[in-house]
Amino acid sequence: MDRRLLKDGLVWGTALWFFGYVLGFLFYFFVPASLIGWVILPFGVSVTVWVLIKYIREPSLSYYFALGAMWALVAVVLDYFLLVQLLKPADGYYKLDVYLYYLLMFILPPLVYRFKTRDS
Repeated sequence: MDRRLLKDGLVWGTALWFFGYVLGFLFYFFVPASLIGWVILPFGVSVTVWVLIKYIREPSLSYYFALGAMWALVAVVLDYFLLVQLLKPADGYYKLDVYLYYLLMFILPPLVYRFKTRDS
């Protein structure tokens, strides 16, 4: 595996996940628990797109698909161990907002790649 892909996938994937994790704890005091994911989602998407535009510089679509797969995998694993297992949410964790988040982590990198290369 490419060293750059490994770094971009694990470091940025973890950083983006941690951003949402911290927001979740901050919003916990102001937003009903059932809506926290929906409130975090626009912030997470914005920061993810910003990272993809500003910091990810690779010329191939396959790199962006691999990056999306890694980011989604990082999100699934960290969610499971640091939210589901550690916090054991009373009403469960996996709902539509979480599945949408995983899908966006996978699909945003190739979508942003297409946006970045549309004039080429």
